[in-house]
Amino acid sequence: MVEEVLSRTMQEKVMQEKAIQNKVNNNQINLLIDDEDAMVQLGSALAEAMGGEAVIYLQGDLGAGKTTLCRGILRHFGHQGAVKSPTYTLVEPYNVDGQLIYHFDLYRLADPEELEFIGGRDYFSEAGLCLIEWPGRGEGALPDADLEVTLDYNLPGRKATIVAGTVRGITMLARMQEGKCQ
Repeated sequence: MVEEVLSRTMQEKVMQEKAIQNKVNNNQINLLIDDEDAMVQLGSALAEAMGGEAVIYLQGDLGAGKTTLCRGILRHFGHQGAVKSPTYTLVEPYNVDGQLIYHFDLYRLADPEELEFIGGRDYFSEAGLCLIEWPGRGEGALPDADLEVTLDYNLPGRKATIVAGTVRGITMLARMQEGKCQ
């Protein structure tokens, strides 16, 4: 009897995950971003969709808007101070009303093992939100991304491609597409 209930519960969970996956076209969203304000708004929408825990990879050339997107995410959670890219410190921790947010910029990382020296494993093991610029520089030492956001120049604005890498990421994209995030 217990095994039947567990089996049904697992089947229901699989069906729910498949339903979520079907709502998101190819597990990605493509958006055109007109300006800095729109990038901040996208960050806010992402923050609303992700709740408080996620690993987000941020890809794009220098100046593409990765840190601006982070600013939108942080503002959504209530951060009022400046948001700068932690290029030299590698990570900038934020605690906004109990919400842990870690903003990584791995541009200057010479070797993925350097993440161990700054306590990377600790950051990724805590319940929190990890925003990681230049994740390719930490390949092999980073957890899988729930979402990967790629920003490309599309003058005068940007093109944002958001790809889900986990079931949690697929759920976030579905929330965004359903309009549950403004």
